[in-house]
Order: sequence, then structure tokens, then C-alpha cells
Amino acid sequence: MKRALVVGIDYYDQYNALAGCANDARALHPLLARNEDVTVNLDCRIVTASDPSTRVTRDELLPMIDATLAPGAEFALFYFAGHGAPVRGDVALVTSDGTEHTPGVQFSEVLERITESPVQEIVVILDCCFSGGATTVGALGTALANLRPGLSVLTASRNDQTSAETPVGRGLFSTYLEGALDGGAADVLGHVNVSGLYAYLSESFGAWEQRPTFKANIDRLHDIRVCDPRVPLEDLHNLPIWFAEAGHDYPLDPSYEDTAEPRHPEHEAILKAFQRLRACRLVEPIDEEHLYYAAMNSTGCRLTPLGRHYWQLARSGRI
Repeated sequence: MKRALVVGIDYYDQYNALAGCANDARALHPLLARNEDVTVNLDCRIVTASDPSTRVTRDELLPMIDATLAPGAEFALFYFAGHGAPVRGDVALVTSDGTEHTPGVQFSEVLERITESPVQEIVVILDCCFSGGATTVGALGTALANLRPGLSVLTASRNDQTSAETPVGRGLFSTYLEGALDGGAADVLGHVNVSGLYAYLSESFGAWEQRPTFKANIDRLHDIRVCDPRVPLEDLHNLPIWFAEAGHDYPLDPSYEDTAEPRHPEHEAILKAFQRLRACRLVEPIDEEHLYYAAMNSTGCRLTPLGRHYWQLARSGRI
């Protein structure tokens, strides 16, 4: 069982109102709840505060976090979008009833609950100002100097930075996060994990903008979402068949190109597979810019370093 608590708070009693957090939560919810093939993914609870009638208080948020981290699940994700407030080296996730002296739930409180949780794999994603303070020494404290095993924390900014909203009522970080979950961060097999999310998000911001942070203590990566593979699995399974060794050159000739006569359907199908693999940077032509010319000029193709990686996975039966 996999759970997700998705929180977006725009309404505040004393803090300035925000415009994009509830929208961010609503946009991410379907991507977390379903994989690209529409199979069930995370069992999501979405909570948004847009006006006084839907306000989310500290006393309401804490039990929600406790329920997310309760026994019965092997994976849990907590997403928060809203105001963040620096508190003595920590960051507070500001709730609707937050005040200057009691802004909301400090992340150290969340970490204490995570440390006690039996859930094996936990991912926290924070889109709030100063969110990088979530894993500083001040937040962790001496008793929590290291993240517990199985925990990953992805934040929208460093502990000294604000997090931007867009003119169309979205958080900038969460807008990019949506694209990452929607396939932008998927690997060749379609797996989206927290490491891939960070790589995608890090590239999305420039040197003068807010910088996402990522800290983890994990020994394996769990899927946050599964998208359709970028190439058919059959193509990947065939890599050790087409390439006897990872460094083997596959010879091509005009019979592989469907514009040449006489036609050779089996060879044409292989070249089309190579073209799909080429699009994912797994195969490259030899001494030519395109596979078409590699076939017409009878050179060939070879695996790229990434292709050799997937060749090894296929040969080991891990695909």
C-alpha cells in the first residue's frame, strides 16, 4: 500500500494570501494517484485551503501527517505547498491559523514523526519559502543528525531563499514538478523516482534563481510514478540478441532501409527498432550522422554508454 498527503494552503488568517498552492495540489493529485496507463498508484488525500471555510490549522495538519505515516503502508509521500517561515535554523510549514510566534508545524516535528514511523520509504516534497531549512543541522538537531534510512526530502529552495509563484496562479517549482511527473523525469523504462525528479528540477532553474535541494538516506529508489516506456520493452529485451557484446558493432546495409529494393521486412523492422533506440540515446550510427546513411553506406551502429547500461540490464534479466 502506498499513501500520499497532498496539501496546498492559499488562505491565511494573518499571513499574506497566496494564489497558487491549492492549484498546485490539484494539478499534482491526478499524476500521483494514477500512473500513465491509468493504473492506481498512490492512495492520495488532498487538502486545500482557499478561503476561511476550508482553512487548515496546525491542529488539523499534524493528525493528517500522523495518519500518512501510520502502519499499513510501505511507501508514503507528503507534499506541502504554502508559506514557509524560518524558525531558528528550521523551517515551519505555515498553516492557516499561523501567527508570528506560532507559524505552524516545524519540520523538526515532522522529522520526529518520520523517525518513529514504521513506513519503510518516505518522500517529502516542500514547495515553500526557506524550505531548504528542512534538513539543516538546526532542523535535524543532534538526535537527528542523519536522515533516517528510507527518507528523501526534496525542497523548492535553499534555506535562505523564497519560492516563486507564476503570474498564472501556480508555484514555479510545482509547475516544473508537474512536468517531471508527467514523463519529463521518466527513465527509458518509464520509472519516475525522487532522484530523477531532482535532476529534472535542478536543470529547470538557473544560477540566479531559487535552487531546489535534495537530501536522502536510501539504498534503493522506489517509483513515485510509472510512465509508458520510451521504447517498447521488446526492443530492450533484444539488445543482447542484436549486440552479442556490449561493444559489438552491428553491421548495416541498404537492405535495412525500406526505400531500397528488394525489400527485406525483417531487416527493416530491426532498423526501425534502432531508430527508436537512437531517439533515446541508446544507439548511435557509425561514421554517419543518421542511421539512414549508416544503412545506405553499409557502416553500422553501436551502443552508446547508456545503451551498454541497458544491454547489461537486459542480459541480466532485470528488465
